[in-house]
Amino acid sequence: MGRSFANLHIKSNNLEKIVEALRELSNEQAQVLGVPNDETHGIKVIVYVSKSNENWISVLHDYFVWGTVKKIGKTLSRLIREPVMTAGYMNEEIFELSFFENGDIQAERIFCEQWTRDEYEHLKEERLNDDYLRKALDIHNEDFDNIISITSPEQAVDKLSELTKMSLWSDSEWIPYEETLSKRFKKYEF
Repeated sequence: MGRSFANLHIKSNNLEKIVEALRELSNEQAQVLGVPNDETHGIKVIVYVSKSNENWISVLHDYFVWGTVKKIGKTLSRLIREPVMTAGYMNEEIFELSFFENGDIQAERIFCEQWTRDEYEHLKEERLNDDYLRKALDIHNEDFDNIISITSPEQAVDKLSELTKMSLWSDSEWIPYEETLSKRFKKYEF
């Protein structure tokens, strides 16, 4: 088993609006964040938020894993009416990048080797839309062509982190152990 992470990023420069949307999500739809329906009262939801750069706000939560982060991104995109990008990296074999707006998936790209696609029989993009990806990530055509040809998940994360000027290498579980993350992310309890 290799390294894994999942995180969520909102294309916005309005930190207060995003924090309020996260508060609303945790108060009204806590089950999407892993809180059982019968336990929504009395349980505090903890999220970590960072203004990664002038265009993106990053969010970490302990329920974000490959497989759950997309559902949360879809739900959050309904609340905030801003593009939401989810990133899921599993066992150094798969890097899945998904974009949502108004509760609908707009684009998705899975970076992995062909043997991984063969091994995971149902591993395929929900919606290929490279024009949307390029525009949302604000990446020039030549750089984008280089990125979508990458099959190594690690290389894809590194290159996208470089081009978007924000680190996609982040997970809530890493905050106590990585000083750069603990300095960058602020803890919110709802």
